Amino acid sequence: MVQGDQEHIRSYSMQSKEYLLHLIGEISNYILDSHPHRMVISLHQQEDGMHLCVLDDHVRSDTELDEISNALNTPARPEMAEYYGSMGGSDLLGTARLNLIGWQIKHADVSRMEKGTKIDLWLGSERFDASYFTIPKDVT
Repeated sequence: MVQGDQEHIRSYSMQSKEYLLHLIGEISNYILDSHPHRMVISLHQQEDGMHLCVLDDHVRSDTELDEISNALNTPARPEMAEYYGSMGGSDLLGTARLNLIGWQIKHADVSRMEKGTKIDLWLGSERFDASYFTIPKDVT
């Protein structure tokens, strides 16, 4: 491998890590606003995408679940990703924080569990194989 290739890989890896930390921070801030006793974040990565799953023990109403889903499934604006990324950590409230995430992801599913909420976030490049992560076919 040529030194230039190694530097490009390191640079891409750092950008990917920063992007992922930004998204984890934003979704964590939103979840922590509801003062859960438990929050679990699971990450599954593949070369062209990733699945981030967030679980908490806060039982939400159907209306709140719909609001979360709608905010996270706003149309993506990849041309503005750097701008949205710079807004991370701002004092945004409620669904405004989720809109920042929604503009940067491929798809989100929000569901009620027996004792809490589950939020699945899918992220990926144009080569990302959405079927690998079982995104509903009407979304891809």
